[in-house]
Parts: sequence; C-alpha cells; structure tokens
Amino acid sequence: MNDGWLALIQQALSLLFSLDPDVWSIVSVSFSVSFAALAITLIPSLILGFILAFGRFPGRWLLTNLIQTLQSIPTVVIGLLVYLMLTRMGPLGDLKWLFTQKGMILGQMLICAPVLVAMSQAAFTSVDRRAWETSRTLGASWSRAVWTVCRELKVPLLMAIVAAFSRILTEVGCSMMVGGNIAEVTRNIPTAIALETSKGDFAQAIALGLVLLILSLVLNFTLGTLRGKAEPRSH
Repeated sequence: MNDGWLALIQQALSLLFSLDPDVWSIVSVSFSVSFAALAITLIPSLILGFILAFGRFPGRWLLTNLIQTLQSIPTVVIGLLVYLMLTRMGPLGDLKWLFTQKGMILGQMLICAPVLVAMSQAAFTSVDRRAWETSRTLGASWSRAVWTVCRELKVPLLMAIVAAFSRILTEVGCSMMVGGNIAEVTRNIPTAIALETSKGDFAQAIALGLVLLILSLVLNFTLGTLRGKAEPRSH
C-alpha cells in the first residue's frame, strides 16, 4: 500500500474519530430514515406474513408470488415509481414529500416491506400450527395468539428484521431519486459516497464506507449468530 492510500485512510479515520459534523450528519440521516421506515413497516408486514402463512383465501397464491417478485425489483425502479407518485402531477403530489426525508422513508418502506413479509411468511409456515391452535383453544385473543407464535419464532423473525434493515440502509437508487442528495437534509451514506467519489474527495467517501463496512460486519455477525441459534443442536 503506497503513502497516498495510507494518507487517505488516516484522513478518513480522522474524520470519524474527530466527529466531523458533515460526516456524522450524513450518518444520522441514514440511520434516522432507515429506522423510521423499518419501524413503520414492521408490524403490518409481520401481520401480512402471518395471514399468508396461516390463512386460506382466494388470491393467496397470487399475493404471495407478487411479494416474492417485489423483492427482486431494483431499488432504482422503486425510486422512479415513488418519484412519479410524489411529483406535482402525481397522486401524492399535494404532500410535497419529494426531496424530503419523508419521501425517502416512503421509498424505503416499499423496499423493505416485501423482504419482511416474505421472510416472516416463511418463518410462520415452518412453525407447528398447534402453538396457534392451542392458544386459540385456551381462549387467547387473536392478537395474543399471534404474539405467542412470534415468541416461538423470535430468532427467524429477528433475522428478517436484520435483513430488511441491511437492504434499505445500503440502497442508493431510490434515495438518490426521491431524496435528491441534499446536504444535511436527504444526503445519506450511499448517496454521499457516490457524490464524494465523483468529486474526488476520497477521504470522506472512505470514512462513510468504513461506517457501512463496520455495520455490515455487525449485521452479518448477528445473522450468523441468529442462524446458529435457530439450527437444531445434535446430541
């Protein structure tokens, strides 16, 4: 590694550890938007996953396949859809959410919802239905019975949450189109990395990349730990 690269890494670490306001403002936007999108989407997605796993109704197969398909749609396409919805001529234009954090949250909700629904449906499908039936037989309310099943599946459901959060935190296409990459308003980590790299400001791009790298390692370690706990132990 030559001296130029070492200097860039030192500058990047200096930006992080000196609590550079520009860098940490970008990190704050990323986490606040992604946490909000996940929090709003979580409960409805888990309920829909439960209904698809336990329910029997017309159109269930079609809805399940639609959700599976939505997982593979590129985030930039979702960004285009949200952009068209939020423009002045769009159906949600009166909200004036284009190039705001609210618009970014809406876009990220559409990205993480299919992941949460599909993974939670798979988890609920694998559970012993007797846990649900027993709860209902003993007089538990519908919501209480669902909570009982969720407690049985806390590990795979946590894995679904971690996977969904990882997907929205690192996506760039939707955030760029809907947020507009406005400094201290909608500029998040992925869009800032793209911008700073194009400008040749590699130190800030590396600093933000290190944040994502560390987060990715933490999330992957968490997923690996959860998978290990979910696997049956041999005696």
